[in-house]
Amino acid sequence: MKVHDLKPAPGSTKRAKRVARGIGGKGAKTAGRGMKGQRARGTVRVGFEGGQMPFHQRIPKLKGFKNPFRVEYQAVNLDTLESCGLDEVSPETLHAKGLVGKKSLVKVLGRGELTRAVTVRVHAFSSSAEAAITAAGGSVEKLPLPFAVRPPASGNALMNR
Repeated sequence: MKVHDLKPAPGSTKRAKRVARGIGGKGAKTAGRGMKGQRARGTVRVGFEGGQMPFHQRIPKLKGFKNPFRVEYQAVNLDTLESCGLDEVSPETLHAKGLVGKKSLVKVLGRGELTRAVTVRVHAFSSSAEAAITAAGGSVEKLPLPFAVRPPASGNALMNR
């Protein structure tokens, strides 16, 4: 069997109905568009509401600026590290415990107390968390971010210049 021998299964395809071919018969003349009017002649642009103020212009414009290069971390506190009982903490071990998402950037914050030595490898630390981990005899290691200087921008080529 070769490529030119392939055919669709019988009954699976249907010929398109060719309309607007002459004046007599079904699908002729107006081709199912009815009589005169905007819908018979052409189409309205997307979002056009017949002269009524369109929805995208009715909603309020929000003030301010949304930084497309913002880096968002998922926070984990010291009391959480204490209760989960891990000796080595990394984004993978926290994900296995269900504390953070799979691709989340993790930041350790200083709420609670740490009573044992823990090795912590995450993307960011608060100064109080870093001090508490080292005071308990543990060590901290800052992981590099998975992107270069700044994350890829969300948006399109016109916005991201």
